[in-house]
Amino acid sequence: MTALVPLVAAELETPAAPEVSDFAKAIAEKCGGAAQAVLFYGSCLRSEDLGDSLLDFYLLVDSYDRAYTRRWMATANRLIPPNVFYAEHEGLRAKFAVMTVEDFAHACSPDCDNVSVWARFAQPSRLVWVRGDAARARVIRAVAAAAPTLLKTARPMLDDDLSVEALWTGAFALTYAAELRSERAGRGQSIFETDPTRYAAFTAPAIADSDLAAEVRGGIVHFRAAADRAVGERVWARLRRRGKLLSVLRLAKASFTFKGGVDYIAWKVNRHSGADIVVKPWHRRFPILAGLVLLPRLIRKGAVR
Repeated sequence: MTALVPLVAAELETPAAPEVSDFAKAIAEKCGGAAQAVLFYGSCLRSEDLGDSLLDFYLLVDSYDRAYTRRWMATANRLIPPNVFYAEHEGLRAKFAVMTVEDFAHACSPDCDNVSVWARFAQPSRLVWVRGDAARARVIRAVAAAAPTLLKTARPMLDDDLSVEALWTGAFALTYAAELRSERAGRGQSIFETDPTRYAAFTAPAIADSDLAAEVRGGIVHFRAAADRAVGERVWARLRRRGKLLSVLRLAKASFTFKGGVDYIAWKVNRHSGADIVVKPWHRRFPILAGLVLLPRLIRKGAVR
């Protein structure tokens, strides 16, 4: 898997805003010597008003035991990665997820049986803090596996001949259906439209690294072998079941690790779906119970899928 590495390396090394890099350094310091790298990703990459946003970071560490002073935190992170935390720095707000470099690399690979990491890191990201060249090389290799994993996993559900745009939007649509997501329909299309040139450049090398047999000519992808839709249906049914279960477990865990977790979840659902969740005092006192009460209502309303 080498074709995509130079493109991913160049993208990761693209400078972020200085205040983002400063924030990343402050996050890395929370785990001391265990911190290996910090990745910046998500919609804030494209935002000019960072002060009105919640930034998204991944903090990669070498060991959960070295990253935490409380053993239960390390155990929770090991059993259901990642742990998610809230942070503030110089007027900016962020949430950051913690994984070991090893777990992150696995989560970007075809061996991973849930979409959450490889779906996100098939999209643009920035390496905004890193401990050294060895850590940098490991992170680049891991991120470079995400887009090939996305396309390889999506392939059985896609047409044999389709445009570059349809390839990526179709693949992203599948991943959004495999998690409890509050985003409106068409999110895959909007992701592609933020930088179609980037996705066009990534297409051929990502396909090459996925070991799919295909040609890309004139903006059209021609797969040489017909899709096995029956296999794809089984794979994606399993990914949807596991993805939604993991989403619930991670939200429950975040209620303990994430300051203001219930308020954040309500804000995110309202922002992306147009719902109108009002957080009550008892929701904050009993966040897991609140989630059990609110989730069925949100599903019925279509606020999460």
